[in-house]
Amino acid sequence: MFLFVGILTLSLFPYTGTLQAEDCVAQDRACILKEIEAESAQIENTSWRDQTYRELAKTKAADGDMDGAIALIDKIETPDTQAMTIRGIGMAAADLKLEKAAYDALFTKLRARAEKIEHPPSYAIALTYIAMSQAFAGDNEGAWKTASDMENNALRHKAYGETAEIQAEAGDARAAMKSIGFIESAAFRNKAYALIAKILADREDFDGALAAAMALTNPYKKAHALQYILDVQKPHEVEKKY
Repeated sequence: MFLFVGILTLSLFPYTGTLQAEDCVAQDRACILKEIEAESAQIENTSWRDQTYRELAKTKAADGDMDGAIALIDKIETPDTQAMTIRGIGMAAADLKLEKAAYDALFTKLRARAEKIEHPPSYAIALTYIAMSQAFAGDNEGAWKTASDMENNALRHKAYGETAEIQAEAGDARAAMKSIGFIESAAFRNKAYALIAKILADREDFDGALAAAMALTNPYKKAHALQYILDVQKPHEVEKKY
């Protein structure tokens, strides 16, 4: 009976395409963002609330509201999520292809906000993400400077390696090799050179791939990197997971 009444109601009063959130229209992104922020404040679970603010910050950054995005970090309680939000803002901004001055201002603000993170591991992660975002935005000098400021050796090496990977994927083999050159650990360097050699080979930058492969000091990794270059040049049941 209730199902019949429901169907009858829908047939008599069909959806007209005008349903909308109170005070918002679907095309008004600013209004919807404001609604999300208001709802986020009502979420009792800390993890869920932090994650919601993180996604909101990424969207604001993608829409060009960098200050609004950064301001949301103060509402996030978990240090790790604060670091991930910094990453999200930086990566979203990198996609916008802004002027250098705009990126300089943004990354300065992100760095200042990262300095407020009191949890050392999360702070280091935040710096790594800032360096990665700078590399994505084409700010190699900024990425190198951010990575160099990291006190933890392993995380600093990782930041340089991540930066090199981004640069190689962007086709900048020279910058990628320079990033790896800053790594003081032979193990981290070998790992980075092997990955860069693969990325460049896949991009058919065989000269760059060879340079990275020849820089390897681990015989096993070096042999496999060189083999990979040959296999990409002339495929024959290539196994690409070296």
